[in-house]
Amino acid sequence: MAGSVRIENLRVTRGDFTLTVGGLSINPREIFAILGETGSGKTVLMEAIAGAFPFDEGHIVLNGMDVDEVAVQHRSLGVVYQDYALFPHMTVRENISYGLRMHGVSSDEIKHRVDCQLELFSIAHIADRYPGIISGGESQRTALARALVLEPEILLLDEPFSALDPTTKQRMYAVLRDIHQRFDCTIVLVTHDFNEAVQLADRVGVVLNGRLRMVAEANRLFDMGHDEDVRRFLGR
Repeated sequence: MAGSVRIENLRVTRGDFTLTVGGLSINPREIFAILGETGSGKTVLMEAIAGAFPFDEGHIVLNGMDVDEVAVQHRSLGVVYQDYALFPHMTVRENISYGLRMHGVSSDEIKHRVDCQLELFSIAHIADRYPGIISGGESQRTALARALVLEPEILLLDEPFSALDPTTKQRMYAVLRDIHQRFDCTIVLVTHDFNEAVQLADRVGVVLNGRLRMVAEANRLFDMGHDEDVRRFLGR
């Protein structure tokens, strides 16, 4: 079942950086791209949705429940960071099974679900290797498998394709579309790549200097009237 996100009057301070979002709703089964420059606050917004830190003001509601009132293990979120954050001392198989083990899933069920992920992402041949000796594309697929093995309602992706070569990137775009259909999940995609946002997302939110400045249908991102800062960012 796909999840929903609603943000109301959010203000988050991280060091000397402040993120503000007046309001935003992300619909079930939507692919929503958070687009912006480096340092604009994209990842802070993604982490706020995950409930990674307290807010100064406002609320984030996941599936009708305030994120602060839902224990981490019950938020039904999958997160993939830009650097993939794989555990270096664990094999690919152990990385993928980690969350299931933390949730107390039986050994037989873990093996079945991990084997399915290894096959889905075509990484069965590296199941017993460690992250330090696999490629960037293999690391990314392992990180996706680790997030999806828990069957999350919402999948959060932080610049997941930025380190990939163009050919691998296009292949992973197809994998993401397949994930979206197969797992029936809502996807929030952080990116600085206009092309990526337009290709993959249903809607796009532009974050500039710590503020959510606009939300548009992806196929109309360059057609709508925007303020001067947004036009400059979009190259208009």
